[in-house]
Amino acid sequence: MASARMGLRTAIFTLNLDLIAQMSCNPAIGGIAKGHLVREVDALGGVMGEVADATGIQFRLLNTSRGPAVWSPRAQCDKALYRVKMREVLEGQKNLFIKQAEVVDLIVEASESEGQRVSDLVREQDGEFSPKRVVRGLKLRDGRVIHAAATIVTTGTFLNGLIHCGEQQYTAGRSGEPASVLLGEALKRLGLRECRLKTGTPPRLDGRTIDWSQFQEQPGDEDPTPFSFRTKEIPLRQIKCHIAHTTPETLRLIRENVHRSPMYTGQIEAIGPRYCPSIEDKIVRFPEKTRHQFFLEPEGLNTHEVYINGMSTSLPMEIQAAMVRSIPGLENAEMLRPGYAIEYDAIDPTELDRTLRVKSFAGLYLAGQINGTSGYEEAACQGLMAGINAALAVRGEDGFTLDRTEAYTGILIDDLISKGTNEPYRMFTSRAEFRLHLRIDNADSRLTPYGRRLGLIDDAAWAEYEAKQTRAAAFEKLLNTERVRSGELPVSLMEKLDGDAAGVSGQTFAQLLKRPEAPVEEIASVLRERLRGGDEVLSGWVAAMDAADGEKLPAWVRNEMKTVETEIKYSGYLDQQRRSIEKMRRAEKKAIPGWFDYSSVSGLSTEMKQILSRVRPVTLGQASRIAGVTPAAVSLIHVYIEIQGRARVA
Repeated sequence: MASARMGLRTAIFTLNLDLIAQMSCNPAIGGIAKGHLVREVDALGGVMGEVADATGIQFRLLNTSRGPAVWSPRAQCDKALYRVKMREVLEGQKNLFIKQAEVVDLIVEASESEGQRVSDLVREQDGEFSPKRVVRGLKLRDGRVIHAAATIVTTGTFLNGLIHCGEQQYTAGRSGEPASVLLGEALKRLGLRECRLKTGTPPRLDGRTIDWSQFQEQPGDEDPTPFSFRTKEIPLRQIKCHIAHTTPETLRLIRENVHRSPMYTGQIEAIGPRYCPSIEDKIVRFPEKTRHQFFLEPEGLNTHEVYINGMSTSLPMEIQAAMVRSIPGLENAEMLRPGYAIEYDAIDPTELDRTLRVKSFAGLYLAGQINGTSGYEEAACQGLMAGINAALAVRGEDGFTLDRTEAYTGILIDDLISKGTNEPYRMFTSRAEFRLHLRIDNADSRLTPYGRRLGLIDDAAWAEYEAKQTRAAAFEKLLNTERVRSGELPVSLMEKLDGDAAGVSGQTFAQLLKRPEAPVEEIASVLRERLRGGDEVLSGWVAAMDAADGEKLPAWVRNEMKTVETEIKYSGYLDQQRRSIEKMRRAEKKAIPGWFDYSSVSGLSTEMKQILSRVRPVTLGQASRIAGVTPAAVSLIHVYIEIQGRARVA
């Protein structure tokens, strides 16, 4: 979508057009930190958030008991509708063509082919050229050759995919779909460092055979928080999920049969996601736990299929069936599909630069699980960045990157290219140094101006963004100038403030909002009256609040108010983070030239020289984040940059 919106003729080649955007695992978008990534994709001009909003059947804002830095939206989606809607969006995009075919190889040439340098693709940061090979397109299984100025490989779990279910194993990219074997072998021939990873999925049940009365209901939020900044309402009927737990019998079945799990027989040698273990892995790793929680999540409005979130397994099918029936309420449950584990090939992400281009090739980009990540959201933000950078390279323009201070997307890419990964990488809020600065509510103010400059945000979306920023400025001005009058605050709020009417009266509303007991929702009715007949910019808020039932704020109005409130309430912490951000950015500006020779730096260990030569960090800041590189080593590199620079001049 990104490269097409930027004006380039773009083709997607996929094994099955009907399964574009198929949710092979959990039919949900977002979650802790993952929701941040979806908001960032949306703010830059991506489509995942809009499609999730259009097909979501249960929305929940997670972590609301904690501060706004870690609030994360999540939506259970209608699995079939998500796939259909995404294809509809793709087919409606100018310059984008979707094709069904199997890609089996890449067209690789020397960078000096045809007697011309490919300067926009192979220029090093020191202005010199390196003898990289260039990818000129791809070959299809039917014999066709497709020429392209840039190629992005986004293969998910399909590269030499191997499914395991108990002792049974068979090649597949996802259950019921063929693996991509020939392309996997072609990528091996390129000489890139590879790794073998593993992920898994749980059984699916027939909802008609479940006794729902045995389980605790888990409703969604009454007033859903959408992913897209442009979504004003959620169109689909909302559903409930249910919470369940394992029993002693479930645990006994797993313990007695864990030797039949391919993870423990040695059948699977790949590394799985540490933070999303299989149910048998949980039992082995946490033997002291007497029960484990899981969730029954419907896969759509027009299907009876139910996803068992938290019961990922690769045990034999008959053991899976017994495990399911050991749980009260599932005694008669019919299993529609068994759970399974899947092994697949990935490329060591330290082979990539910050634009997600393979460093040893021009015109070749990788995005998604092929880079060692796990999850739809991690894949989406990489795909967007790879599409942007491939388009910029083709146009002969500088690459577009985000640093760790600007976005979780920047953190993810920096982690991958600096540290690599030995397990499927997933995003967590704990990976961010400046969480309060990188909130879900301000993703548009952080990233939408970039999306506009890149050509990803159309005129209508940009006008809406500017109007929102204008409303925020007007609201902040009102809060800083209007003062609380005696007796106008709600009784419920005064009780929380211990009846301190004298202490509150005369304060500005901004001063009031700094109190933890006074969220903006509590004074919404008072603010509505202050806004009525006031600043014309905020008249839309007033109309929406008047049209809403009772005192409840419409979601989009509440979300816009909360952004301003957060900036006021946490202004001291935000100022402190801005100072730290500037310090980090100064370190990032200290570039390491492309010609720098780590092997000649005395004082660095052999291991350190090897990893630095492989990763080739572009700044001292990036070097400092590479595993095993000490602050003393960074200081040495800093000194030797000057020494080697003088030697080159001489």
